[in-house]
Amino acid sequence: MAPTRTLTLKPGTAWADAWQRCLAAAPEAFQDGRVLNLWDGTWHRDGRALPATSPATSPATTPVDGTPIAGPPRLDATTAHQAVRASLDQHRGWRHIALPERRARVSATLDALCAHRGLLALLLVWEIGKPWRLAQADVDRAIDGVRWYVDEIDRMAEGRTPLPGPVSNIASWNYPMSVLAHALLVQALAGNAVIAKTPTDGGLACLTLACALAAREGIPVTLVSGSGGELSEALVRAPEIGCVSFVGGRDTGARVATAVADLGKRHILEQEGLNAWGIWNFTDWDALAPLIGKTFDYGKQRCTAYPRFVVQRSSFDAFLAVYLPAVRAVRMGHPLAVEHPSDQLPDLDFGPLINAAKAKELADQVAEAIDRGAVPLHRGDLADGHFLPDQDLSAYTPPVTLLNPPSTSPLHHAEPFGPVDTLVLVDTEAELLAAMNAGNGALVATLSCDDPATYARLAPQIRAFKTGHGTPRSRGDRDELFGGFGASWRGAFVGGDLLIRAVTEGPHPERLPGNFPDYHLMPS
Repeated sequence: MAPTRTLTLKPGTAWADAWQRCLAAAPEAFQDGRVLNLWDGTWHRDGRALPATSPATSPATTPVDGTPIAGPPRLDATTAHQAVRASLDQHRGWRHIALPERRARVSATLDALCAHRGLLALLLVWEIGKPWRLAQADVDRAIDGVRWYVDEIDRMAEGRTPLPGPVSNIASWNYPMSVLAHALLVQALAGNAVIAKTPTDGGLACLTLACALAAREGIPVTLVSGSGGELSEALVRAPEIGCVSFVGGRDTGARVATAVADLGKRHILEQEGLNAWGIWNFTDWDALAPLIGKTFDYGKQRCTAYPRFVVQRSSFDAFLAVYLPAVRAVRMGHPLAVEHPSDQLPDLDFGPLINAAKAKELADQVAEAIDRGAVPLHRGDLADGHFLPDQDLSAYTPPVTLLNPPSTSPLHHAEPFGPVDTLVLVDTEAELLAAMNAGNGALVATLSCDDPATYARLAPQIRAFKTGHGTPRSRGDRDELFGGFGASWRGAFVGGDLLIRAVTEGPHPERLPGNFPDYHLMPS
């Protein structure tokens, strides 16, 4: 029997090391063990900072191994309104800054982000549990994506003007850089002051560092922390806000949608959807096999993850022959654990879920689904993971695959946001489409079938904004459009020219492509 490996934290990657690097990189934003809020162009020691010095007293801990980390300095509603009013003042000045100057300042910010790429990625590892490879990719996608807009903005902004007020951004924790920081910089490039609420569950230090680098270059950015319930009146309903951009779940998104619809406010609301992968009259199993493992990147904690496979019953044995080896090969564990100090960081598919509560919720849903008739086809074991000795594993969930979850289970109709796949067997094309559309709209979908004509006939009936033929679809970068069907999206679609159109005003009358209360318009 081979000796058991003893893993250790790679030197220089501890949270304390990351924090000291933050203090050196942006001392104006990180002080005395706490993170500051940024508004009115100044860093403020306001808000109710969660303690982060003692494991016994701090509710702010990393999901990676329970290490205490800096907690968000939560503002009250009154201060949030002050921050929004100050952002409007910044907006009124910034919207008149010439485009070449805005472009220069955003470019300088991107150079600064590049200089701190490794630290930003390390913060993503600690705060939201991303493996090193995926954390680096999140930072790189933000930088490369905004650079594309810097190069293209002259064409896209021609004949358009900034909004009457700043853009307010409320986003989930899973992509602080490539979604939220990217959006902030593009919105500012288009002539708007920008406001962001720190995601409640993670990304505080990473976003604070990114915003500090932007503020140094004169970008009118506001970054505040607080509960959604307390800050929503300021960040969503305040008359100063020119547009609300939201990324998150359907329940919260529906409340935001109601508020912006009542006010007639410009909005971009990206919500979750049950993205499905269909298998119909398909035989190219060698092509499918390497794609299955990739669907587990970041533990399926992505808006474009594929947690549902809808499989033709007559092909189920062939599907399992490629699916099960792929899911058994998925690697999970502590993203910073190495065997030898000189080793490279591990190339893992995913680390922890965002917190222990989410891991328990998912385990309970799996247990309940099995109790009500779902068939467990695969259940991973934490014992096979890549972990430090005696580390806290409360936020970790191994891969699970269930056949035919009952209709009463949340796993039947909603996105699990964790490494749980559900398989549904079908016998007819009508059943295939019904199962793929069970979530009332999705952001992406994929249909694997051999015959191009069959794909061309069935794909338009799948209620997803993007549908791939045998390959997964993603949110996209640069000029690739993004949106959703059904309940997965409300408001303006984004990506490429559409993102600039969503946060600027054009000649009257203008109808933006998107899902609005009074119309639905697909891009031409």
